[in-house]
Amino acid sequence: MNTKENTRVEKISLAKERIHSLKKYAQEHKAKATIQIINSFLPFIGLWILMYISLDYSYWITLGLGVINAFFLVRIFIIQHDCGHQSFLRNRKAQKVIGYICSYFSTIPFNYWSKSHNVHHKHNGQLEIRDIGDVTTKTVAEFEQMTRFERFKYRLYRSPIVMFFIGPVYYVFIHNRIAMIKLPSFQKAKKWLVLNNFVLLAIFLLLGFLLGWQKFLLVHLTILVLFSIIAIWFFYVQHQHENSYKQWKKNWDYVTSALKGSTYYKVPRVFNWLTGNIGIHHVHHLNPFIPNYNLKKCIKENPWLNQFTTTINFWQSLSLMRNKLWDEAEQRMISFSEYYRMKKLKPVKVRS
Repeated sequence: MNTKENTRVEKISLAKERIHSLKKYAQEHKAKATIQIINSFLPFIGLWILMYISLDYSYWITLGLGVINAFFLVRIFIIQHDCGHQSFLRNRKAQKVIGYICSYFSTIPFNYWSKSHNVHHKHNGQLEIRDIGDVTTKTVAEFEQMTRFERFKYRLYRSPIVMFFIGPVYYVFIHNRIAMIKLPSFQKAKKWLVLNNFVLLAIFLLLGFLLGWQKFLLVHLTILVLFSIIAIWFFYVQHQHENSYKQWKKNWDYVTSALKGSTYYKVPRVFNWLTGNIGIHHVHHLNPFIPNYNLKKCIKENPWLNQFTTTINFWQSLSLMRNKLWDEAEQRMISFSEYYRMKKLKPVKVRS
């Protein structure tokens, strides 16, 4: 075992020894939770009204306000996200009520999405499970075995225009309306998804009738489109970094997948606040029961958490758009150009 590998093992062992110390941060704080609800929903509703009024002057004003309001919708969604993890409050009934209310703002179904997201947490980085709550990522060996048309489809899917613009809109408006997961454990969740669709339709019909279809759709669809792009971008950056962690189940380790497979996305303070500290993603994966309002305190008091995690700022995160394939030999994400250069130098080993 080389020096680098020894260091990696030592850090993971240290993390496993100290992981129990994080339990104290997985405690509810009713005052913080209440304040977060207030300073998320009130600005969102206020900005929504301003956007509606601004349509009488210029859509460019509406769009500018929409960018800001999309971030407040991300903040609302993080509350929904925490309720799905049962971390926002300890009162399960209250969490469900809050989670469902948030879902009618975000349009992302509370019950169904939370269930699929928990699958992502339990299997993050497992190469056997890449089709539930994750960005589809092919290994170099799998890409090597694809037909020309299959490669074209995958390259199109991983292109910036699809991944960061068309894909997010499809995900929010279409993907989350259809029960695509066929696992038996999702049968009950499918019924809730159908109910969620009917409730959303009723809300849209009512607001469209009361406020006028054109104005209502211009305001709310603007927010939802921008929200979808921001949300998918953050999720992509959190797990598609170069030195990520992806293993077949027999070699997979939960702690390693949390600390190495997730990034610490250090964005400016205002954006960290607007996105509910979700950039502290390695801690969230290590213990999803820690509510978003405790993550900052947790990382401040436990600097050891960053020893094995990729820390990245916004400008550095832009380079992650090049990452397309998982190279099992190098244990890192590579670009398509790297793949073709590598192919010229040596044959790709196909996993048996």
